[in-house]
Amino acid sequence: MKKSLVLAMAMALGVTASAYAANPFSDVPAGHWAYDAVNKLAAEGIVNGYPDGTYGGDKLMTRYEMAQIVAKAMANGANVDKLAAEFADELDSLGVRVANLEKKADNVKITGQIRASYRDADDKGHQGRLRTRLFVNGAINEDWAYTGRFENNQYYDGADTDAGYSDAAGDDEVKFNWAYVTGKVGGVKVEAGRQDFTNADVVDITGDGVKLAYGSDWQVKGWAFKGTSDIKDYTEGDESGMQSGDRVYVAAVEGAFGALDTAVRYYKADTVNENEIVEVALATEVAEDLTLRASWFNGTIDNAAEAKVNNDNADTNGWLVGLSYGGAKASEVGSWGVYANYSDRPYATYLLPTNFSGYAVKPVDLVAGDGYEGYEVGANVTLAKNIVAGVKYFDYEGRENNEDAQTLWSEVIFTF
Repeated sequence: MKKSLVLAMAMALGVTASAYAANPFSDVPAGHWAYDAVNKLAAEGIVNGYPDGTYGGDKLMTRYEMAQIVAKAMANGANVDKLAAEFADELDSLGVRVANLEKKADNVKITGQIRASYRDADDKGHQGRLRTRLFVNGAINEDWAYTGRFENNQYYDGADTDAGYSDAAGDDEVKFNWAYVTGKVGGVKVEAGRQDFTNADVVDITGDGVKLAYGSDWQVKGWAFKGTSDIKDYTEGDESGMQSGDRVYVAAVEGAFGALDTAVRYYKADTVNENEIVEVALATEVAEDLTLRASWFNGTIDNAAEAKVNNDNADTNGWLVGLSYGGAKASEVGSWGVYANYSDRPYATYLLPTNFSGYAVKPVDLVAGDGYEGYEVGANVTLAKNIVAGVKYFDYEGRENNEDAQTLWSEVIFTF
């Protein structure tokens, strides 16, 4: 490790076979193959050696030690962009700004995620799926970047469609389902193109459109998009539900009052019944790593009673409360978290929430009874660096009928 480091640093600093001040390291005598390079690095203040006066050329280095050397080389004007990108986290801890170095070192980056999941939906079927995603990120210039995503799903168990879930057709198909640019126009952040539009309690859709955001501590946001063909019609042909091609508009203000995180959002969906939903969300840390959240929803759907509920008392107000502790961090082995939520959600208060968008719960039987109510609990843990396991249990029932949906969802996510 030190041998290659010496060569890399020496070339970066233009070391030649010249004489410098006396070599300070007792284990690198004159005539050693690395004498000139080590001497130069010591003279430039880039390497200091160990307290016993040795250089320790045969010892393995820690990432932190390497980051210190890279930082000193950068301060001397050395061209070590690729090393700086590799040790960016460690350099950040040293207070060295390297935000733009990764762009200089590699204009295009490819990262990925593999998720193995299994869903057991009580008497409504089960399914095992392996989802692979590759993300392509490229710098356009100093202010604009591009993001794309390839996705493939393989079904290894329960690939039938009896439960109404995504079918297994196209196991070998790879979809290119993200393609958008990110940048700034004046002080407004812009994300435009095909991407995910997600506020998990109301909508979770891939669509073609634009996201705008202005501000820092307090942000004003706006979304406008059209859902893509990837959306499943979760009402199985009932035209009063969310449809592929529907247009959705969202306006929001988000920020914090002291320790209280707040958000007020307005949704207008160009569905058959033209949904309009207002969401007020609050969250605060009640103890270290313990977060309490609550949301209130009000929705309107033209002719809701006739179109969906078949009664004259369709509710338009819904709520949610949740409590969470900690949370698994992919970079921190052994980190973990647990959570619990309880919801009472009339049909008018959501469009296509995460749990209904092909994720865990089949909602068809629930929405026929003016929405759903019930709870979900979950836990996650980081098994090894970039390997996170999780389990969730959902127990929902229709608000106006006896239909229910109990689902156990488990997953392991690998990121690279």
